[in-house]
Amino acid sequence: MGNCIARLTERKNLWPWLLLAPLAIYMAVFFLVPLIDVAIMSVTEPRPTLANYQRVLTGSLYLRVFLNTFITAATVTFACLLVGYPLAYLMANSKPRTATLILLLVTMSFWTSFLVRTYAWMVLLGNNGPIVWLLQTLGVQQPPQLLFTRFSSTLAMVHILAPYMVMNIYSVMRKIDPVLIRSAESLGAKGLALFRHVYLPLTAPGIANGSVLVFVICLGFYVTPVLLGSPREQMVAGLIGNQIDEFLAFGMGSAMAMVLLVVTLAILTIYHRRFGLDKLWG
Repeated sequence: MGNCIARLTERKNLWPWLLLAPLAIYMAVFFLVPLIDVAIMSVTEPRPTLANYQRVLTGSLYLRVFLNTFITAATVTFACLLVGYPLAYLMANSKPRTATLILLLVTMSFWTSFLVRTYAWMVLLGNNGPIVWLLQTLGVQQPPQLLFTRFSSTLAMVHILAPYMVMNIYSVMRKIDPVLIRSAESLGAKGLALFRHVYLPLTAPGIANGSVLVFVICLGFYVTPVLLGSPREQMVAGLIGNQIDEFLAFGMGSAMAMVLLVVTLAILTIYHRRFGLDKLWG
């Protein structure tokens, strides 16, 4: 009897691992093995040395591209916060039907691929697009160059990533107990003071979640900056693509990818120590 119970216990303990096995195999084959291959190429191409990392960490071109990537990611994150916070607040304080409608409109962007949305912005911001036509109609003789600039790529990335910010902030706002707000009001907190000292701190986890998610995704953005941005203001992903596609410099491309991965892991580690990665997904 005791042996049967022990066997059943062993089977129950083994069952979760069997369920995870397909996912573990998939991740090992399609993520871990390619990542190890990239790490090896970064120190073996074109010959075994750390010269690729030395060039990435000391070369003015690569440092400028990394700096531009971080500035762009920070700008996009801040812009998504400016757009997403009021929209999330509106959703959290609206009637259920209105909130559902806004949520549907926000999530509709996920139904369209990044590439399609990027080409849509190319049409809107092009020299023959509706925005330039509107400016000319209003009397602007020489409209500014909108396409292939940092402005166009940043605008498109804000449009693509804003839903992530909205969803994270909204998920926190809807969990706020209204009793806390009423208690603060009964103690004399009103208007800006109520928002600054009570509501904003309560929504800080959502702001942190959305900011980290948007910032990390933006660091590795490739399609949108390449198609809409200026070649003089490349981001890291675009430069990695150029190194591999145009110069066949697999070692340099792999070294930049590994540096970007280390930076991303450092950001996630700091976030995990402060909030916990489990909070990133609600």
